[in-house]
Amino acid sequence: MSEIPMFPLGSVLFPYTPLPLRVFEPRYLTMIGQLLDEDDPQFGVVLIERGHEVGGGDRRSGIGTMARLVSVAADAQVLHTLAVGTARFTVEQWLDEAPYPRAEVTPLPELTWNDALTPLRTEAEAIVRRVLARTDSPWDADTELSEEPLAAAWQLAAIAPLGEYDQYTLLQSTTVGALLRQVIDLTLDAEALWTAE
Repeated sequence: MSEIPMFPLGSVLFPYTPLPLRVFEPRYLTMIGQLLDEDDPQFGVVLIERGHEVGGGDRRSGIGTMARLVSVAADAQVLHTLAVGTARFTVEQWLDEAPYPRAEVTPLPELTWNDALTPLRTEAEAIVRRVLARTDSPWDADTELSEEPLAAAWQLAAIAPLGEYDQYTLLQSTTVGALLRQVIDLTLDAEALWTAE
């Protein structure tokens, strides 16, 4: 178990996926400042399931993803940071929120890729890209994926045009096969809803 700084968000971060952030709250500016002094600056990201993080009283998900800080640029009163998702973890306990949110976490085992899953990954990618081309999503249907298959599977989960709760379901996957099957099922469900409207 390790103690890490935490950044609760209204969205899910997946491994191998970029996370651009505009940081302006004083406590998170403090957190980023301290992280910049570390050799391997990382913080945890969890989904805010209910409520608003500012002022407390929010409910946060129990599984999150580590984010490695890649770059930081300063603007007046704002830091523009870019991080990349690395490993998943389970939150064991939230700690004192001063000077910024922190929690004790336990790493989750990394999923393992099996080449027998290649056809399933190909199918998932085709479905996600097809539905992306028909929807208004922050991701483009031509978004490039990693050539590394495990990374590409997580990136597919990230770009699939799904809501936060469906994405959180994907984040909890225990095998790559289950992840890809759920990406297919949830994306097809979402497509059916759009075409029914």
